[in-house]
Amino acid sequence: MIKAIRLRMPRIGGKKLYKILYINLNELDVGRDKLFAIMKANHLQIRPKRQYHVTTNSHHRFKKHKNLIENLLIHKPEQVFVSDITYIGTRAYPMYLALVTDAYSKKIMGFNVSNNLTTAGAFAAMTMAIKNRFYHHADLIHHSDKGLQYCSNEYQELLIGNNISCSMTEKYDPYQNAVAERVNGILKQEFLEGISIKDLQLMRLLVAESIDIYNTERPHYSNYYETPQQMHNQSKIKMRTYKSKIASQKCDAI
Repeated sequence: MIKAIRLRMPRIGGKKLYKILYINLNELDVGRDKLFAIMKANHLQIRPKRQYHVTTNSHHRFKKHKNLIENLLIHKPEQVFVSDITYIGTRAYPMYLALVTDAYSKKIMGFNVSNNLTTAGAFAAMTMAIKNRFYHHADLIHHSDKGLQYCSNEYQELLIGNNISCSMTEKYDPYQNAVAERVNGILKQEFLEGISIKDLQLMRLLVAESIDIYNTERPHYSNYYETPQQMHNQSKIKMRTYKSKIASQKCDAI
């Protein structure tokens, strides 16, 4: 059963597997601890790998905006979108994934895969996110780092034209944009780890399929093991937050 699920979610962890397989496991009288023991005995545990590539250039002439969400209580979907860019290619074939994620539900609202770090990729991801909005009349804040892509005139005009307020991290601290950083990591570590693709269009298809699975099938710890889509369809569940490095370390996955 685990191997069947991992055909679609190759590096999904034990807690989320237990959530997905709960009914089947209950029929077999297999609880969570027993499942973990079975996984360990069969070498099915996942060990996280971390990679780091610099994708942020904050040394530029464009205006940098204040952090509007530092003390904000996020309590519903489409209240705050968070954006980030991550590296998914190889040294010979560099590729970059721009994501726009709903901070409350962790649903990926927009994305783009490109072979450069120009504004176009981030712009395309945000354009998709705006098109995919369900609560069109709600006030929305866009939060990101101070990267050139997000501070550029084109990107700021897109936000202003859609009545979206702009918020940015005020110092280089990944925990100021923790949701975006974590969602990036999930896609890279659970769906794209170990995959080497030279063709840009093929990578775009793989990312699109991965994001669909991520949004609709993968349970989230921070969503109380609801999927991002399930979380996005309501606003009654209180959002789990990650205010500090210590808090983040307590959660093995979002």
